[in-house]
Amino acid sequence: MSNKKLFGLLGLALILAMVLAACGGTSGVEQAVEEAQQQVEEVAPTVQAAVEEVAPTVEAAAEAVEEAAAATEEPAAEPTEEPMAEVDYDTSVYGNIDELDLEGTTVTFWHRYEDDSSRGGAINAIIDEFNATNPYGITVVGSSEGGYGDIYDKMIAGLTTGEVPDLVIAYQNQAAAYEVADGLVSLDPYINDPVYGLSEEDQADFFQAFLDADRLPQFDGESFGFPPARSMEVLFYNADWLQELSDSGAISFAGPPETPEQWAEALCAAVDQPFSKNETDFSAGMELDTDASQFAAEVFARGGDIYDYEAGEFVYNSPEAIDAMTYLQGLAEQGCILQVAEKYGDQTDFANGKILFFVGSSSGLPFVKSGVNDGEVGGFNWSVAAIPHTTPDPVQNIYGASISIPKTTPEQQLAAWLFLKYWTSPEPQAQWAEASNYFPARRSVAEGMSDYFAENEAYKTAFDLLQYGKTEAPIAGYDNVRDAVEEAFIDIVFNGADIQSTLDALTEQANEIQADSAP
Repeated sequence: MSNKKLFGLLGLALILAMVLAACGGTSGVEQAVEEAQQQVEEVAPTVQAAVEEVAPTVEAAAEAVEEAAAATEEPAAEPTEEPMAEVDYDTSVYGNIDELDLEGTTVTFWHRYEDDSSRGGAINAIIDEFNATNPYGITVVGSSEGGYGDIYDKMIAGLTTGEVPDLVIAYQNQAAAYEVADGLVSLDPYINDPVYGLSEEDQADFFQAFLDADRLPQFDGESFGFPPARSMEVLFYNADWLQELSDSGAISFAGPPETPEQWAEALCAAVDQPFSKNETDFSAGMELDTDASQFAAEVFARGGDIYDYEAGEFVYNSPEAIDAMTYLQGLAEQGCILQVAEKYGDQTDFANGKILFFVGSSSGLPFVKSGVNDGEVGGFNWSVAAIPHTTPDPVQNIYGASISIPKTTPEQQLAAWLFLKYWTSPEPQAQWAEASNYFPARRSVAEGMSDYFAENEAYKTAFDLLQYGKTEAPIAGYDNVRDAVEEAFIDIVFNGADIQSTLDALTEQANEIQADSAP
């Protein structure tokens, strides 16, 4: 008999006894109880055995149920803090850029523009507009601190005393010298910041050569400056005189020379056939300014460079440099080019119709314009062109000072960047370009300069060459290297020095200067 049936029989006997008692059958009840009691006594041992047999199983099942319930029960949630967004810059230097309070921050800006000059008036107007309209509560205070050399000396002194501005104008090699002393902040975190930086579209609007010039190879290619403007080495030429040479058959081409061969042809022809308006006995193809930027321009125009960025060293003895010096030395020996006798002497003689060409900075365009108009020969048609080149396209030497941010406080640094960002936005850029005659840093600025282009055709011609820009090495110590280049340049071209050995020695000297100036 199963355990289930045994328990059922016991229950039935008890129920029957209770029913008979309720009906008043005492004798029947007694008999029923006796029978039920007998049956219980008979089955009790079996029931007890069954209970003992299943007890361990029941207990194990109960434990399993409790464990399962505990396992499925969710732990109580503990309060958590919202994690801070990760940043890829040093917060001890920059703070958390997007959380800085700039209200009441004052930014001091050291520049070189005198208040009574057109450039000084323009930068003051840009500063005033920023101060009046920026939503951050920033105030910029501009201060003219002399020339580039004066500012450099003050910065070097200030880096030892801690007395530095919040913005400073600096050539790239000067910025590298400041960073050797750990005096600047990289601008990359600001440029790429999602809140205060430049969008990809805005960054693409800048001329790439302008931005590349501020990426210092001695400091992992980071940007330690930002360009509000640039100038370019260009070839100035007397268009009327060139036309006379072409008409007479003295040269085999029309218009400005595009190759070194055409240039040499015109340079030498100008000695034998002076400009028709020149009533003096002096006539030459060109007066050569033997500075380092002219040297670099000639090397660039042959597809070379003065610096090997992969090796991290100067290469003034490259094949392109040797070719350029051989070319110029030969022209000097023929009397087709002369050395500049005094500062800006080439510009003056050009304006007076005495030399056919000179190579100089595009920033000198307004001075050439006024010089030609007021010159001895009563003016003539002139313009600018690319440096004659052996490459398929021109390669133009682009240069100019940028603006660096010294290491101060996170608030002042960010405030300085926001002014720099404003200055390099399209409208202030157009304002600055027209007042300074520098080139704007952004392509789109040209859209608002159509009237200025129409009035200054030579400027527009030079502007169109910016797409072919290349820059000199932004290396700490380059100021001293430039001095060495000029000495070697003069020795080769005008003193007949051996080209190979002179350039070998120059390369060695330049790399020693770099090593002495390295971080």
